[in-house]
Amino acid sequence: QVQLVESGGGSVQAGGSLTLSCVATRNTYNSPAMMWFRQPPDTEREGVAAISSGGGVIDYADSVKGRFTVSRDNAQNTLYLQMNSLKPQDTAMYYCAAVKERSGSYLNPGNYRYLGQGTQVTVSS
Repeated sequence: QVQLVESGGGSVQAGGSLTLSCVATRNTYNSPAMMWFRQPPDTEREGVAAISSGGGVIDYADSVKGRFTVSRDNAQNTLYLQMNSLKPQDTAMYYCAAVKERSGSYLNPGNYRYLGQGTQVTVSS
């Protein structure tokens, strides 16, 4: 069993930055991929970014390309999401996921075994 704990969310104005962290309770080195997804109010989940076990970026959602950067520190069992140039439409609960166990898109959280509890990001105009 792996527990994922996100932190770093908050309220910022448009154009601002935040860095989210996701700490895993167990070694994630062998996790073939980890990812971030988000869920705005009354909207379906959206994959944001996925990264391989070695730290290579797999993919970003088109809506965040050029603004968000995903990274991971396997020694610290931590996944990061650096978010720059934030927009009001980035407002959502942000979650991390680990251990991809189903085929299909790396940006689909339904393909991962473990999901965190989320951290709220609110961007005001």
